[in-house]
Amino acid sequence: MTFNTSLSSTEESNLRHWLGEEAAKLGFDQLRITDTYLGSASERLKQWLADGRHGAMEYMERHAELRSDPQLLVPGTVRVICVSMSYLLPEGDFDKEWQRLEDPTQAVVSIYARGRDYHKVLRNRLQELSKMVESKIGSFGYRVFTDSAPLMEVELARKAGLGWRGKHTLLLNRNYGSMFFLGEILVDMPLPLDEEQEDHCGTCNACMTVCPTQAITAPYQLDARRCISYLTIENPGEIPLEFRRAMGNRIYGCDDCQLTCPWNKFSKRTQLSDFAERHGLGHATLLQLWSWTESDFEKRHEGSAIRRIGYLRWRRNLAVAMGNALASPDLAEPEKDLIRQSLQEALPSAQPLVAEHIEWALSAAKS
Repeated sequence: MTFNTSLSSTEESNLRHWLGEEAAKLGFDQLRITDTYLGSASERLKQWLADGRHGAMEYMERHAELRSDPQLLVPGTVRVICVSMSYLLPEGDFDKEWQRLEDPTQAVVSIYARGRDYHKVLRNRLQELSKMVESKIGSFGYRVFTDSAPLMEVELARKAGLGWRGKHTLLLNRNYGSMFFLGEILVDMPLPLDEEQEDHCGTCNACMTVCPTQAITAPYQLDARRCISYLTIENPGEIPLEFRRAMGNRIYGCDDCQLTCPWNKFSKRTQLSDFAERHGLGHATLLQLWSWTESDFEKRHEGSAIRRIGYLRWRRNLAVAMGNALASPDLAEPEKDLIRQSLQEALPSAQPLVAEHIEWALSAAKS
């Protein structure tokens, strides 16, 4: 990276104000700036990895040094422009979300994944913002990221003042709650820094209490190996038996700690159509999604973050949820018969990973 443009302090301040205005026009809710120093957060990451709490996410350990210093990732970086973009839709209803979680026939997909792949949405707009800056001041060094590189983006966003770290370890903001995506532009311009926000969690432990698998082991500490989001998305193998019942009907991710958080109840909603629900994922049933062929999965999840887990994990997750439905005292026998029949028909041709979970589902229903 090479920064060829010399700006006065007044010009830097004006550029900072202009950046905020242009970011808002592109759909970003907030823009803040921080430096590259991560301090004690780097040591906490190393300890988290040493404790094995990252589970099978080997890439986190492999690139630990890069995560600890943005200057190693992109040499010449002196500032990180951090942005947030809400994905909570105007029609989002938390009461309905809880009701769906209580209905064993429903297939619950995390809210963030029901629309277009956020990686593409944010990356394209970050590139556009960077090009606009280049047009305004001339050539400068930059690279854009959104959950796509070894970068401690939540910690950088916290330092930049986009919010504070909640006890569930997600970033929280008084106006936007926690249901937003993060993106970064690493630049070689010494732009003015923004201030950090204070922690406003207080004595509230709602997220810790509600977690189905007790993955939040202490305030501000998460064991990914217990988290349903990890188990259904990042975990490539069998879902541990001890967590299958707790998964309920969650087939991709888990929003419980966010649904219960007071700061999300009155958070501002997005107006972006990119995150609008696709293919009925906000009200689909287990049997509807189980009926999808691999071709259906690939086609309907084109342009979706869900596609990257692949069809086998998708079926694995569904099989667990269907087993939980069969074990539910709230489900009528005719509905259980349909689920049981669907599982039995799929078993002979199922891949080993899926077959094990189907067998568990069928046997667990009898226990």
